[in-house]
Amino acid sequence: MRPKRLNSSIIDRVVFDDDAQTLLISFKQSGRYLYSGVPRAIYDALGKAASAGTYFNQCIKGQFPCRPERRRHRPGG
Repeated sequence: MRPKRLNSSIIDRVVFDDDAQTLLISFKQSGRYLYSGVPRAIYDALGKAASAGTYFNQCIKGQFPCRPERRRHRPGG
């Protein structure tokens, strides 16, 4: 599960977990969100879309359960 950078004005990077069918999207302005029950085909299409933001709004937003991803704090940091 390596992060994949997208050429997008709203999405910085995405990470997909095949086993859990979860998609983590890091937005440039609003933070990180975890989407559950996402098929691999949706992730693949997001990476190939002419506009990742448009694809996200049409095919992911509101279609899958979503929750904010909280960053884990490192000890001493």
